[in-house]
Amino acid sequence: MAKIGFIGTGIMGKPMAQNLQKAGHTLFLSEHHDKAPADLVAEGAIALASPREVAQEAEFIIIMVPDTPQVEDVLFSKGGVVEGAGAGKIVIDMSSISPTATKVFADKIKATGAAYLDAPVSGGEVGAKAATLSIMVGGCPKAFDRALPLFQAMGKNITHVGGSGDGQTAKVANQIIVALNIQAVAEALLFAAKNGADPAKVREALMGGFAGSKILEVHGERMIKGTFDPGFRISLHQKDLNLALAGARELGLNLPNTANAQQVFSTCSAIGGSNWDHSALIKGLEHMANFNIRGE
Repeated sequence: MAKIGFIGTGIMGKPMAQNLQKAGHTLFLSEHHDKAPADLVAEGAIALASPREVAQEAEFIIIMVPDTPQVEDVLFSKGGVVEGAGAGKIVIDMSSISPTATKVFADKIKATGAAYLDAPVSGGEVGAKAATLSIMVGGCPKAFDRALPLFQAMGKNITHVGGSGDGQTAKVANQIIVALNIQAVAEALLFAAKNGADPAKVREALMGGFAGSKILEVHGERMIKGTFDPGFRISLHQKDLNLALAGARELGLNLPNTANAQQVFSTCSAIGGSNWDHSALIKGLEHMANFNIRGE
């Protein structure tokens, strides 16, 4: 069994860490920002003062934090992972961050003799708890092979996409598709309800045809019931679409539908919904239409 440093035990990170514990691995947690979760410690996780100490103790160092600046801080601030990294260790960033920054971070970590994998995930809190996450990995194939048993403890669909940054590129592409599908479902249900049809019955009818999708199944139900407690917060999806749009500018691309979805998310944020689940995009459309499909 492996010694694993796990930095970032939030909504996604904590169940991922728990699944690694269940698989028999030893966890080292950093308390540089928050206290280590008591239940993880009770099950044998070891709390240390800094990312540097975690990196010194662990063979694999997993990072699961919200955004690019937080990853940079964990890696390179005083007491950061870079000070404890070295030959034989593998740093695995499972956050969703900038592909461009990832390439820079990878080069700096590899200069210590350690390997670096970017391995963002898709599947939300439900997938994290059930260990069914999709994991998109960029980096050295040999490092990927060594880390594969860890990924298998946390996910089901695990793909080595390519070199450093390619995992993050795949995640950004994933988030574009998810956002546009959420918007499509929201617009369809809004159209149906405004036209006098029962949106729940319309969703039921659509589930059996070519319009059927996981988004229609899961998030369509959320939209109809109004259950918007976050599995994946709107603010985090906005962050991911910002990465997409910034990358598009660097590449000279126009992503008009991605930009439009971001605007609807911004409407949600403006009416107090930054921490709603991203399926609550429909509330932004409802606000603009002055019409609510749930009759609220």
